[in-house]
Amino acid sequence: MPYVGRDEDGNIIAVSTNSSPLATELMSEDSVELHSYLAQSSPPAVDALARSDQDLIRVVEDIIDTLIEKNVIRFTDLPEAAQHKLVHRRSLRRSQVALDLLGEDEDKTIPVIKL
Repeated sequence: MPYVGRDEDGNIIAVSTNSSPLATELMSEDSVELHSYLAQSSPPAVDALARSDQDLIRVVEDIIDTLIEKNVIRFTDLPEAAQHKLVHRRSLRRSQVALDLLGEDEDKTIPVIKL
């Protein structure tokens, strides 16, 4: 669990893996307050990498869809865990919860995998 330090208003100003003069309060790693602080203080390069990861995930999904459509692989050839993740992502995309990460899907059509 990380240690946090606070300013006089009670706002988190420091996070450390060890107790230190600047970070004395032990906080749960699941703390919403901690996650909010970390999200606000992450360097731009970390944010850019996270966005790049999201974009790449969409590319990999599209590659898998193309391979399935062209009968290069079957959906059932994928490991069961991968199948579950792909089905879950598709359901999120269908329900419009997920963002259009590439901004290229004008018709918002999602390929259907036939089992």
